[in-house]
Amino acid sequence: MRRSVDRNRPEPLYRQVEVALRDRILQGEWSHGAKIPSEEQLCKDYGVSRVTMRQAIRTLVDDGYLERGRGRGTFVREPTLTAGVRGLNSFSEEMRALGLDPGGRVLSIEVVRAEEAVAERLDIEIDDNVVQIRRLRTGDGRPIGVQTSSLPAKRFPGLEREDLNDRSLYAVLAEKYGVWMTEAHETFWVAKVGKADADLLQVGRGACAFRVERVAVDDTAAIEFTASLMRGDRYRIQWVLRAGRAQHRHEKEPS
Repeated sequence: MRRSVDRNRPEPLYRQVEVALRDRILQGEWSHGAKIPSEEQLCKDYGVSRVTMRQAIRTLVDDGYLERGRGRGTFVREPTLTAGVRGLNSFSEEMRALGLDPGGRVLSIEVVRAEEAVAERLDIEIDDNVVQIRRLRTGDGRPIGVQTSSLPAKRFPGLEREDLNDRSLYAVLAEKYGVWMTEAHETFWVAKVGKADADLLQVGRGACAFRVERVAVDDTAAIEFTASLMRGDRYRIQWVLRAGRAQHRHEKEPS
């Protein structure tokens, strides 16, 4: 693990330091919530100026790897899942891409009659049967969100009997039913966490969270409607806006 900078390399010094510090975080030298060495000590370690070190740290703060505690120092931030154009991936794939071990505990799975909102999004009749799956989603064993997925029961017979604990739903759909998502539409808004979900997410009642609704389709029809409540302190949305067009920023998170 590099602990010095190479002044003969084309990359700016602050970028070299940024990469080196990020590697130390990603490889677990500093655990989540740990205080990193002072700027003065890091400057000595890497042989750079305070200006260079501050720029490197500022970038890591902006990218979600570190956070500053007023008067207390700089700490490794809890991993966050950044929402944006990140490919049509399952939650499990997103967690792995962020360096976290994905988990999912099934809270309930059953065949129920589709309510109006679900039927509308899946383009089925009200009271058609859907397989409804409610799961607590985790990263490295810590709660990130509560998800309720609804899928047409006719399209996926027997899905309610599958063991989806710590398994990717998308992987099951591909392996057992030969179905792959080709497109998804997502809507985000801010919501308050109710008591039941607060206990599951280990946050205070009334805490802010992201409500996320996803409708995913394959080549023929809508096949999944998922409503998620994601912890506001572990989930974020980031955009890069440019004149004349908007483009998501692809993130490399520690989680």
